[in-house]
Amino acid sequence: MTHVNSLMWFRQDLRLADNPALVAACDFAARHHSHVRAVYFVTPAQWAQHDVAPIQIDFIQRHVNLLVQALAALGIHLDVLHAQDFDEVQTRLAAYIEQHHIGAVFAANEPEINERRRDRDLIDNGVPLTLIDQDCVLAPGNVNNLAGGMYKVFTPFAKKWKSIASQRAIIVVPVPSPMAAALTLPDEIVFSCDTISSDQWPAGEGTAKRILDKFVASQIDDYLAERDFPALEGTSRLSPFLAIGVLSARQCVAAILSRYPQALVDDTCPAKTWLNELIWREFYRHLLVAFPRLSMGHNFNELGNAIAWHNNPHQFSAWCEGRTGYPLVDAAMRQLNQTGWMHNRLRMVVASFLTKHLLIDWRWGERYFRQKLIDGDLAANNGGWQWSAGTGCDAQPYFRVFNPMTQSSKFDPDASFIKRYVPELSAWSLADIHQPKTVNVNDLFAQRQDDGYPQPIVEHKMARLRAIEILSALKRG
Repeated sequence: MTHVNSLMWFRQDLRLADNPALVAACDFAARHHSHVRAVYFVTPAQWAQHDVAPIQIDFIQRHVNLLVQALAALGIHLDVLHAQDFDEVQTRLAAYIEQHHIGAVFAANEPEINERRRDRDLIDNGVPLTLIDQDCVLAPGNVNNLAGGMYKVFTPFAKKWKSIASQRAIIVVPVPSPMAAALTLPDEIVFSCDTISSDQWPAGEGTAKRILDKFVASQIDDYLAERDFPALEGTSRLSPFLAIGVLSARQCVAAILSRYPQALVDDTCPAKTWLNELIWREFYRHLLVAFPRLSMGHNFNELGNAIAWHNNPHQFSAWCEGRTGYPLVDAAMRQLNQTGWMHNRLRMVVASFLTKHLLIDWRWGERYFRQKLIDGDLAANNGGWQWSAGTGCDAQPYFRVFNPMTQSSKFDPDASFIKRYVPELSAWSLADIHQPKTVNVNDLFAQRQDDGYPQPIVEHKMARLRAIEILSALKRG
């Protein structure tokens, strides 16, 4: 039999809508009067190597099961195959292609280095793999500076990104038409790896689209004013869907343009701030492709290699467990541990605290986040941590050290967020919770030793001066 069937390989694109790779697989099959099959690989050892959070694996598992149902309605069978790592994926994929008479494989390009190496090896070994750029609105390599290279500062990148995007039609690719009669649904698929329930998060492609539409229709205008306050529902909370591709960045931009058609050219547009967050996502993903060392845990700024991190394991444990003695930091870490998610303002606060107050290598924090986050994503996680530590591309200056007390009083003024996650402080006064600078910290906490909440593990003023001295390695050379 001639090998003419097509195969759609799902990866970080667990959706039917706006999936050009899926459309290409269907088009190929239509031209050859053949069938479309689909595959998804469960790779426990690879996920463990990449520190994928058990809660995110559960979220993926739920969406793969939903994808099986949605594809079955189109007459497309999805096989979920287990392979320990990418090396085994290559072997299993080759066997699958032979068994099912596959003439063409379609998949979305991915920005991470291991994934790109895997794909290059497959193509070099004769796999008929066509990679389609759909991970970003504008594919990596298409937003370049005047020298033809990748921007190293966000603002000019964003300006160029908007200029290019404004000249293109941002059109969401529709769901393909059914390829055959609807299929009988298989039993629920269970991954062969440890998971933590993600049931507190809603699932489904339709659900994600409804959340997006509601946010753009009724919340995006207030995003700038509310996004920094963790007690408010001021953010979109779409990051878990974006991380595993249940929703695409293009769908998000298209939703903005449906309400604000001039958003890409009008800097006074109410949607500007959230649009910039989407462009930050693109910036970090483009950086992964342009600078593969970022996928390997290297400092973007090589001067960071000279930083003498203290890396105190006891202080790191206190930070992980939310018992640093700084209520906002502790509430944020407990939110992460309990829900698998953390408010973006708080991600900056706790990252600054770990790298600058405690002088612990940003890679320790990056890994812990990855092991916990339902929206774990290498590009965003690496970019955010290196930004906070001062070692990244267009990073926060090394001498800027967030004051956790100022951040607390400014962004959780009534301490409602703090009290939600650190209930032992429910009887404290706001002045005590926020620890104003006029209070003698040592005397204040000497009075609190019996109330179940720890003393600060480091004093702010001392830690700030120490951080500026140690991190000044970033200005030398």
